[in-house]
Amino acid sequence: MIKGKLLKAIYIRLQKSAFIRNLLVMMSGTVAAQIIGYALYPVISRLFSPSDFGVFGSFDAVLTIITAGVTLEYYQAIMLPKEREDAFHLFVISCLSTFAIGFVCLVACLIAPGTMNSLIKTSGIWALVLLVLSTVVAGLNYACQAWCVRVKAFKHAAGSQVIRSLSSNGMQLGFGCLKVGAPGLIISSVSANVLASLNLIRVLLPDLKALGPSIRWNRIKELAYEYRDFPAWSASMSYINALSVGLPVLLLTRFYGIAVTGAYAFAMRVIQAPTSILAGAMRQVLFQKACETQHRGGRLLPLYAKATTGLFAISVLPFMVLALWAPQIFTLIFGPKWHTAGDLARSMALWLTTLCGVPSVLFARAMRMQRKLFFFELVLLAIRAFALIAGGMYLTPAQTILAYSATGAVMSMVIVFAVGRALVRKEGDRSWKFDSNSESKL
Repeated sequence: MIKGKLLKAIYIRLQKSAFIRNLLVMMSGTVAAQIIGYALYPVISRLFSPSDFGVFGSFDAVLTIITAGVTLEYYQAIMLPKEREDAFHLFVISCLSTFAIGFVCLVACLIAPGTMNSLIKTSGIWALVLLVLSTVVAGLNYACQAWCVRVKAFKHAAGSQVIRSLSSNGMQLGFGCLKVGAPGLIISSVSANVLASLNLIRVLLPDLKALGPSIRWNRIKELAYEYRDFPAWSASMSYINALSVGLPVLLLTRFYGIAVTGAYAFAMRVIQAPTSILAGAMRQVLFQKACETQHRGGRLLPLYAKATTGLFAISVLPFMVLALWAPQIFTLIFGPKWHTAGDLARSMALWLTTLCGVPSVLFARAMRMQRKLFFFELVLLAIRAFALIAGGMYLTPAQTILAYSATGAVMSMVIVFAVGRALVRKEGDRSWKFDSNSESKL
């Protein structure tokens, strides 16, 4: 009886929580799209080879590194100003930064096309054109997503994710049937990002019409300087983090060949699909909530604690499933040629625990701790690079990825406790209960 009343009280509290509602909105549409994607994975895995996914993984890794700081991280600052006009100026700064980085990428492709093709394991101008296009589209998408979160247009942001997932999987299925190979995977991904961004831009148009006349070049320069810690530290940190994440794709090819790289890229795709649903929604909704709580003078520690522990609890079950049965699951669902991907997925199980580190990075940014995050990412990059290089020289692919994942898990725990300690010191109260002003009830 008591347990029933407790569950009912929890349910009622969750219903009243704006944070939970917004989080579910961000997740709902994407969950449906990912379910469809998962249903197509067994088909797509039989239409493309590990080598195809190796080329696609290389392209995606290089693109991820280039676009890590494509807005110079000014899009992360859009949630911080209290004034709507200032936030829109930061949106404009993000777009200008995107075009600047896109131009630099274009110049690099024109000056050294052979080097760029060598990095992404392709040949011909088509891949370079898609790389430049993807760079600009990614930056605009980040900026538009941030604006949607700022104005709490969570349904539109979630809809964009649905468009991306459905169009990407649908086009990959079509290109797979046509036996296009790796170019089909790349074109599908780029096209899906374009469609998702067009949907966000359509949502942005009314705000652009209303706030566009208020844009002032002097104010742009003032805000760019005021939030200079984002390009100085946060953007640098993002590039380092992207390089850290992309290292396995870049180094596995060197040590083990493109087929092993493809197996790793496919395993990451399968594992990241469900975690990205939650992590992506959490990054946007939680960061908006943290900034809003700060503006109202509320306490961040209770929100941080519950978000972190909740994500850790969610990661336990998939961690156990992968650790025990990943090779058997991959072979059964995707076919015998993906057994190696299952072995690597088992080694990546520890990587799932890094999910609970998402709030720590967001709250550190909200508290303007970018400098400390930068040095943390620098240390993580060095440790991961050592693990991959040493593993490539002396260990099997699965053992190398296990060492890589373990370093990420340990360092994630370090940043979780470091940010938690900073919050305790800042708020000067070890109580983890919500106060009446925070409105951060979960």
